Amino acid sequence: MRPGVALGGAIALAVLGAGGQPYRPPFGPWSRLNGGRPILEPQRSGIEVAGVFNPAVVKDGDAYVMLYRAQDARKTSRLLRATSRDGVHFERSDEVALAPEADYERRGGVEDPRLVRIDGTFYLTYTAYDGQDAQLALATSKDLRQWERRGVILPANRGRWNVHWTKSGAILDRRVGGRYWMYYMADAAGAYDQTGIAWSEDLVHWTEAADAPVLPRRPGRFDSRVVEPGPPPVLTPDGILLVYNGADDALAYRTGWALFDARDPTRLLARSDTPVFAPEPPWETKGQVPNVVFVEGLVRDGRRWLFYYGAADTRVGVAEALTPPGVKE
Repeated sequence: MRPGVALGGAIALAVLGAGGQPYRPPFGPWSRLNGGRPILEPQRSGIEVAGVFNPAVVKDGDAYVMLYRAQDARKTSRLLRATSRDGVHFERSDEVALAPEADYERRGGVEDPRLVRIDGTFYLTYTAYDGQDAQLALATSKDLRQWERRGVILPANRGRWNVHWTKSGAILDRRVGGRYWMYYMADAAGAYDQTGIAWSEDLVHWTEAADAPVLPRRPGRFDSRVVEPGPPPVLTPDGILLVYNGADDALAYRTGWALFDARDPTRLLARSDTPVFAPEPPWETKGQVPNVVFVEGLVRDGRRWLFYYGAADTRVGVAEALTPPGVKE
């Protein structure tokens, strides 16, 4: 296989709606950029010596801004900041974007960001870990530098179907039916790590929208053990497209997609039968956690899609996909 290309075959097809029409997502095959190498690797000392991974990325004017998870020697996580002019070559900032300071973070860390801009405000969802429970938390900013904590938005150990932890909030950047919508991961009794959905009127206070996961695990598939939202979903002409991270029973992570109804974000229309991206080079198959590609960042620039991901919980990579000619965006 040519270096830098993931899964040389065609993008997986699935059935869209009751009419039985095939659905193809609005991007083609994914290719690793930067010569098939990582775009960030851990430094040999300091607060990212153990690993740098799981990045959120937005484009702010001409700059690509990345918030990424960094682990120190004690495996405490912080969110650090890096910027780029081309979306591939990033320069680290000396500033820590978010350090574990609140009670619900202090003994564990801040992890796995997702980042979206809505009406001039940046909304950062992240996993807050206090050493005992992981919970989905929120911070907001006007400039991507100064962050205001808004607290835990979906608490652990309670909910309409969740019985344990909450993580991974991927927020759609516009209202549907007068509400904002967020896909997140939580734990159902006897079947952890599945994707649910919540709604909000103010982007701060969130309410679960369903009594069960809207994107469940599938036995025998690449997502048989974990189904976790990736970057913020995208509204397309066909519906709400969510790129997600799936893991099989061996906890090998690959990337899939799901399409939800643009009028009813709880209604699943189509889903990839096979992954569109998988760990292949050694820097994705070997590290703190082997065989992991974990997508959390997405920047769209015209017909170009840039997907940013953590590799083996150790490094950061980026893959590019293009919208094929004639495909609706």
